[in-house]
Amino acid sequence: METVETMKRTILASMLLACAMYANAAQGSSAAVPSDAAVKAAKYAVTTYRTDVVKTLTGLVSFNTVADPKIPSDQDPQHIAFKNYLKTETARLGFDFADHGWVVVIGMGKSDERVGIVTHGDVQPVDPSKWKKSPFVLDQTSEPGKLLARGAEDDKGPIATAMYAMKALKDQQLPLSKRIELYVYMGEESNWQPLVDFLKTHEPPQMNITLDAEYPAVVAEKASGTIAVTFPKANAVVPVAGTPHVAAFAGGFFGSQIPEDASATIANASEAIEAQVRARGAQQEGMRYTFARKGADLEVRARGVSAHSSKPEDGVNAVAMLADALAVQPWPNTSAGAAVNYLNQMVGTGLYGEKFGNIAYRDSFMGPMTVAPTVIRQKEEGIEVSLNLRRPRGKSVEQLTGEVNAALAAWQGRNIALANVTVRTGEPWLRTDAPQLPILMNVFSYFTGMKDPKPVAIGGGTNSRLFPNAVSFGPGMPGQVYTGHSEHEFITLKQLLLNLQMYTAVLAELAK
Repeated sequence: METVETMKRTILASMLLACAMYANAAQGSSAAVPSDAAVKAAKYAVTTYRTDVVKTLTGLVSFNTVADPKIPSDQDPQHIAFKNYLKTETARLGFDFADHGWVVVIGMGKSDERVGIVTHGDVQPVDPSKWKKSPFVLDQTSEPGKLLARGAEDDKGPIATAMYAMKALKDQQLPLSKRIELYVYMGEESNWQPLVDFLKTHEPPQMNITLDAEYPAVVAEKASGTIAVTFPKANAVVPVAGTPHVAAFAGGFFGSQIPEDASATIANASEAIEAQVRARGAQQEGMRYTFARKGADLEVRARGVSAHSSKPEDGVNAVAMLADALAVQPWPNTSAGAAVNYLNQMVGTGLYGEKFGNIAYRDSFMGPMTVAPTVIRQKEEGIEVSLNLRRPRGKSVEQLTGEVNAALAAWQGRNIALANVTVRTGEPWLRTDAPQLPILMNVFSYFTGMKDPKPVAIGGGTNSRLFPNAVSFGPGMPGQVYTGHSEHEFITLKQLLLNLQMYTAVLAELAK
């Protein structure tokens, strides 16, 4: 019979042996990922195709693939031309090509086991007047080192790099056991339903990486949502003749962009009111204002900084800031005045909905819910204000909707009745068990020098949600401003080539 001391020694020896085995296994895994073959292929890709990848990107961005609400993607001439260009490039690089209408699949190799790369070829709307050159021309000269164009980062840059990563593996004749398939969806920015329908009859690869977000890897995405209300003319206050009031208020471009522009007209504005608005606006960091007099009226135009609405901290919200600049006195609840009062009382210049009743909350991993005014539209019945929500896990749809409606009811009780109230949100997404995560972390660490990287959560939503075992891998670097959806979208040449190396190495590891 063993003594207690002997048992202790036996247990301790077993623990030490287990720890040593775990350490050796971890060390062996770290040494094998990325493998020598993966690193060699990555270096070959960036050495051989550093010019070609830019040429292909130049072609991809030349097509205006913004969604046309009147024409489905599979009938849109610009989308069809874009896909034809992809088909030509695919044939030149030696891959197979299948056009399924809204979805293009570019494949390499033959196997029942497959690795998928998920991207999209459509882009967000753009204001050409804000670009030094056409947003559909790859501008390599205005800002040296940057490749500026709509889609350069989101998501045509990733398409080009994925194609040359595949080409590098083909050239190197790596003994891959899995087929690689590059999916290019043409409605990610506007309509997910055709992809949902496609995947009901098309069997996707068993493992997938989406190239539409951030590094090191994205395993969680907040849910997108909207709070839209109309301030109807029928319920608005009729101001006393000659009294100052907000006669017009507008701003924003589309719902997933932090607005860069906003404007307002103050009727019967005294010089004192103008001076107060000027002084308040001058205190706002990152904002520019212009003022124009038209008789007794004052027109105010605000210019902030656009950004992806999932990252409101990266922009300067012109709508919220202009409303704040106008908060120099209580305004009568005209349709426009009520919109300004609502923004100041319920949203303010904060990012997290702290002023909107009890809706604010956060998750320890996914972060806080963000609330941002994005589009102010003048409609026939009044002014519509849309707020973009990005919500983490932690509240049910029913709880959040109830809190929003309670806050709106309280505001209406103090002000005027609203119309066309819409409260809509989806579900947050989380996938922490994807089997490719260790490979992604090791490849990212090797090529960036960042030690012990960890998966992250983002505010945006990607097509990772629709594919099995999918997580996002780039193209944006941690700590850097993501420029997709902004009026200054670019990817640096350095980042494009770094992405090319990492995508090549990852595909070499996942398909071997």
